[in-house]
Amino acid sequence: MSETYHFIGIKGTGMSALAQILADSGKQVQGSDVEQHIFTQDALEAKNIPIYPFSSHNITKGLIIIAGNAFKDDHPEIQAAKELNLPFYRYHDFLGNMSEEFISIAVTGSHGKTSTTGLLAHVLDRSGPISYLIGDGTGKGSLDSEYFVYEACEYRRHFLKYHPDYAIMTNIDFDHPDYFTNIEDVFNSFQEMADNVKKGIIACGDDEYLQSIQTKVPVVYYGFGESNDFYAKNIRKEDGMTTFDVFVRNTFYETFQIRGFGNHSILNALAVIALCHYEGMSADTIKEIATFEGVKRRFSEKEIGGQILIDDYAHHPKEVEATIDACNQKYPEREIVAIFQPHTYTRTKTFLHEFSDALKKADRVFLCDIFGSAREAEGNLSIDHLLELIPDSTLLTTENVEVLNQYKEAVLVFMGAGDIQKYQEAYEKYLG
Repeated sequence: MSETYHFIGIKGTGMSALAQILADSGKQVQGSDVEQHIFTQDALEAKNIPIYPFSSHNITKGLIIIAGNAFKDDHPEIQAAKELNLPFYRYHDFLGNMSEEFISIAVTGSHGKTSTTGLLAHVLDRSGPISYLIGDGTGKGSLDSEYFVYEACEYRRHFLKYHPDYAIMTNIDFDHPDYFTNIEDVFNSFQEMADNVKKGIIACGDDEYLQSIQTKVPVVYYGFGESNDFYAKNIRKEDGMTTFDVFVRNTFYETFQIRGFGNHSILNALAVIALCHYEGMSADTIKEIATFEGVKRRFSEKEIGGQILIDDYAHHPKEVEATIDACNQKYPEREIVAIFQPHTYTRTKTFLHEFSDALKKADRVFLCDIFGSAREAEGNLSIDHLLELIPDSTLLTTENVEVLNQYKEAVLVFMGAGDIQKYQEAYEKYLG
C-alpha cells in the first residue's frame, strides 16, 4: 500500500501548490481545510485531490502529515497525528528537504516574489521539464525535473529552512510587523538567508539593503541603475506591451517585451533574464517572458460594461502604490478607482499614513473593513482611522457596491490579501 500525504490546511497558497507537486509526481495526496470556497482549491479539485473538512477523524495510520504554518500544535488534526506518532512535517521543513533533490532556485523578497517565481517558472518550463511552487497556489511536479523553482517567504524566518543553489532577492522592506521589529530585523533575516545559498544570488542592485548583503557566493545585480550588471534602458509602451533594452555590464544584450506595466514588472523580468543568462540560456528562450500572462490575483483583469475590473493581491503600501502606478501606465486616459481592504491590524496600524499616501494616487478611493488574519483576529483600530486620513474616501460593503457603477469607463482595482474578491463578486452580481 502506497503512502498518502495528508495536508492540514491544504487550501493555503503554498500548501495547495506543494500538494499539486506531490500529486504530479505520482504520490497519493489528500488534505483538509475550512469548508469556505477559496480560489486555491480549484486546481486541487481539477487534479482529483480529496479535500475534507477539518476533523481529527481524518487522521489515520499510514499517513504522512504536512501541516500549514497557520495552525498551532493544539489543532485537533495535529494532536491526532502526534498521538498516532505519524511522520510529521511543517510546510517549510518539508519544502526545504524536497528542494535538495534538484537544482533549486528560491525566489524571495518583501515584494514581487509570486510574480517573479511565476515568470521564472514560465520561462524554464519552455526549456525542459521542471517543478515549481508559486505563491498563488500553483504547483507542478515532474519526475524528470532538473530545476525546482519555489517561492521562499521571510515571515517568521521560515526561509532559513532552505539551502537553495540560487536565490533571487527582489527587495528588502519592512513588513510583517507582528513578527519583525524593524527594517534591521528584516535585513538580518535576509542576510542569514544569503548565507544559505550555495552557488549564486541574483539581487536588485537598486535596493540599498540588498547592496549591503554580505555573501560567500557570486552576486549578479540587476536594476535601472547603470552600475548594475544587468540594467534596463529605453523603456516604451508598444501595442499593450512594455518594451525595453537590456544591457549586460554596459554592453547591449537584447530587446525584451513583457505584458506587465510599471517599474516593478520590469524589475521582475530583469531578475529572470539575469538568472537565465547566468545559467547559459539563449536570448530566444528568455524572450518567452513576453508570453507570460501573469499569476493569480496579480493584476488579473476583466472588462465588464466598459469598466476594467482588476483583482490584485497588493497589501503593503509600496505594493498598492506600484499597482496604481501600473493602472495609470496601462490606462492613462481612464479614471482609477481604488477599492482596498487592509490585511491584518498590525500592518494597518504600522503603515496607516503610508497606506493613505499610496491610495491618494488613485482618483477615487473606497475602503473595506480590515481583514484579520488567522494569527490575529482583532485589533484596537478600525477602518475609520484610514477613512479619516483620505478625503472623500468611502466605506464599501457588499451591500452598497452599486455605487461603483457611477464610474463609467473607469478602472476599478480591487486590492487586498484577505477576501477582497467578495466585493468584486458582489459588484459583478449586481451588474448581472
